[in-house]
Amino acid sequence: MRTSFSALLAFACSASAASQNYPTNKLATSEPHYPSPWMNPQAVGWEEAYAKARSFVSQLTLAEKVNITTGIGWESGQCVGETGSVPRLGLRQLCMQDSPLGIRFADYASAFSSGQTVAASFDRGLMYSRGKAMGQEHKGKGVNVVLGPVAGPLGRAPEGGRNWEGFSPDPYLTGIGMSETIKGIQDAGVVACAKHFIVNEQEHFRQVGESTGRGYNISETLSSNVDDKTLHELYLWPFVDAVRAGVGSVMCSYQQINNSYACQNSKSLNGILKGELGFQGFVMSDWQAQHAGAATAVAGMDMAMPGDTEFNTGYSFWGANLTVAVLNGTVPEYRIDDMAMRIMAAFFKVGQTVEGLKPVNMDSWTSDTYGYLHASVQDGYQQVNWHVDVQSDHGNLIREIAGKSTVLLKNDGALPLNKPKFLAVVGEDAGPSPLGPNGCPDRRCNKGTLAMGWGSGTANFPYLSTPLDALNQQAINDHTRIEAVLDNYASDAYEALVSQEGATALVFVNADSGEGFIDIDDNEGDRKNLTLWNSGDELIKNVSSICNNTIVIIHSVGPTLVTDWYDSPNITAILWAGLPGQESGRGIVDVLYGKVNPAARTPFTWAAKREDYGADVLYKPNNGNNAPQQDFTEGIFIDYRALDKAKIKPIFEFGFGLSYTSFKYANIKVQKNNAGPYQPTKGKTAPAPTFGKISKNIGDYAFPSAVRYIREFIYPYFNTTSSLKAASADPEYGRTAKQFLPPGALDSGAQNLQPAAPGLSDTPGGNKQLFDELYIVTAEITNTGKVVGDEVPQLYVSLGGADDPPVVLRGFDRIRIDPGQTATFRAALTRRDLSNWDTVSQNWVISSHPKTVFVGPSSRNLPLKAKLS
Repeated sequence: MRTSFSALLAFACSASAASQNYPTNKLATSEPHYPSPWMNPQAVGWEEAYAKARSFVSQLTLAEKVNITTGIGWESGQCVGETGSVPRLGLRQLCMQDSPLGIRFADYASAFSSGQTVAASFDRGLMYSRGKAMGQEHKGKGVNVVLGPVAGPLGRAPEGGRNWEGFSPDPYLTGIGMSETIKGIQDAGVVACAKHFIVNEQEHFRQVGESTGRGYNISETLSSNVDDKTLHELYLWPFVDAVRAGVGSVMCSYQQINNSYACQNSKSLNGILKGELGFQGFVMSDWQAQHAGAATAVAGMDMAMPGDTEFNTGYSFWGANLTVAVLNGTVPEYRIDDMAMRIMAAFFKVGQTVEGLKPVNMDSWTSDTYGYLHASVQDGYQQVNWHVDVQSDHGNLIREIAGKSTVLLKNDGALPLNKPKFLAVVGEDAGPSPLGPNGCPDRRCNKGTLAMGWGSGTANFPYLSTPLDALNQQAINDHTRIEAVLDNYASDAYEALVSQEGATALVFVNADSGEGFIDIDDNEGDRKNLTLWNSGDELIKNVSSICNNTIVIIHSVGPTLVTDWYDSPNITAILWAGLPGQESGRGIVDVLYGKVNPAARTPFTWAAKREDYGADVLYKPNNGNNAPQQDFTEGIFIDYRALDKAKIKPIFEFGFGLSYTSFKYANIKVQKNNAGPYQPTKGKTAPAPTFGKISKNIGDYAFPSAVRYIREFIYPYFNTTSSLKAASADPEYGRTAKQFLPPGALDSGAQNLQPAAPGLSDTPGGNKQLFDELYIVTAEITNTGKVVGDEVPQLYVSLGGADDPPVVLRGFDRIRIDPGQTATFRAALTRRDLSNWDTVSQNWVISSHPKTVFVGPSSRNLPLKAKLS
């Protein structure tokens, strides 16, 4: 029996499966969903944007519509991705730029804390402020679309290389991170791009070229095989929040979903994203994630990035091929209109205007002032960098985030420091890289202190405050003696240092990871283990065996195994500082010395063993030379859900974090609201609209004599007008739509709305009744200590079913409370919060199982509970 989205995967994923070749008839499949839903100008929040888009798109020729949907090619412009332009109407090429923590390749721009780090703050306001500051900086450089934030990977496996770009393996926390970041970015006037859609959970085998270059013999990329319930209740959850926040674009990912490429998976793009969620923005491909032309168009992709089939080839699945496809009917006219409308609606939604666009003032391919406008072919030498300073006062914000996101995991009274007599600082991670903070492109080395991971999700540091820098300055102020050994392997030197009487040892260690095109010490993007790098665990054990006041500070991309040393009585404090960005040093010193009273919570679980997490990276191909099969047989049970289900005690549970004061929880109350019964959405869309007239005269698409041809640049024009077949060398476009396209792909009639979808006049993101507030939960939190501090009360729900996790996060807040004072925590529970996905009705349902709510400071410390009636 072949497996589909709506069926539970029945085959095992285990260590023994790594060498197994799956018979073809057992591979997961993804059912088709056509046609691609067209935009809805009535959607709440999009009305004005679509009115402006209609006015603009109605003036476009077919070639101009194709031009704004197709990238111009890798290194053909100043940004990592650019669409074609519409010079006749004054629209320049639109600029797409990494990254989710700053502006990749830019100078005089900030390097922010990672998404995972700010998630640890459990502070919605900081998440929003970070997003807005990043948006302002991108706008200041002329960027139109920020390629972030990240909810894929969610963090299925703790070794996942790009987990740090996102927020948390908990979908609720990631959803809040996505929503607040998107609002901030788009309030700054640039389009946010939620990525990577969807179940993009590891770097191994994400692209064939990367894999074969490492000796893996595969012909297709990895397939993430997931069932319908898991997809909805776990991986789709934060993308729902992104769509409700009004995100302008979504990036489809590299890997396959149930053996259908994500950028031509009609079920995920047409059926779920655009149909069920009612997404009104545009879907862009990840760079080289497009594997077909017409098939991707009718499956719901709207923009091809960077435009060429492979970097620097000059060939494109779209461009002129898309022009041919529309003219010969392989792609319907309404689909190209829908693509253009979605792109321009997102553009207008964030306040951008054609006449108000400033030129791009940075260049991704050179840091020099002058360079080639078309770097790939060294054409158009001119000024490409204006070195515009867009940092504003964002360093202060980054410092605040670094401090408020540092998690205090252990404290036996060693912290906060108060003018210590002698500090012995140990570890490479405390100091600078000998190559400088930007000495390794895309941060492709781990030297000195770790403040961000590697890959396209990086930014250049304008400066980097290292821990040793900031500690030296504090020591000067306090008249503290301070010495440092920055070599993890110089055991004689650091042992002699920390053995001196009165030493307080600060040991700095790290663990790195990143994107799959970079390999560091055989970590092919994904981490190969969960140990600390550069013998960090041995460093800690050696120092703590000598010094009875050893404080450990971890900079990492996720959890590490601390089992062998965390409970040593000589280790008096442990802090996780994440990837704090350019203000790493000042941020950690603020916490160490009590200028910031820590309140951050770990956004993931610290397990005792790697196996406790319930899911892992697939490191070896398991399907012959075909697509490796990564089977999500653990379902919704990842991170704390996995440990809770298996009744495994973690070292530090999800949501855990200490403070320099203490808090007491009391008096939980539940108020039930009268929201009324849930009604599935009914009705139909309007028929597919078209805008403007498309000329059928093939001669109108000849390469214009007034346009200078640039090699490798992607154009919508034909080199020959003898016939449409001759105009396209791709055999895909030589077939008729009837031969090539699946049933329904060309249908332009009114379509039934899905039961879980928003109505035509509702906010996108799903059936509006899913967001009705059914209950209000309150509790009282008292600061029982002697210093002011923030507390992070968390609301968890037990959905009650045998297949449900024991608890799931459904609310939190960060509240500042003075000593002796009491504050009220308040959280609303929506219908969505209490529902499960029903694969039969294809809708959300509240089961009859008894529901219980819990409130406390972490997922395993929940002193308050109440039943829901």
